[in-house]
Amino acid sequence: MAGKFEVYEDAGGKFRFRLKAGNGEIVATGQGYASKDAAHKGVEAVQRAAAGAPVVDVAKAAA
Repeated sequence: MAGKFEVYEDAGGKFRFRLKAGNGEIVATGQGYASKDAAHKGVEAVQRAAAGAPVVDVAKAAA
């Protein structure tokens, strides 16, 4: 099964999104938004930005 974005309302009344992998594990979360529509737009922004985005390794090498 493919991953999916879930939009939900948190305990504080903010709308957030999370990206779940096919196995149901949460692999990314979004910030809190004032409206459900804004959270959906946040998902769309992540989808656009992630398409073709390079992987940049900024970890320090072990000494």
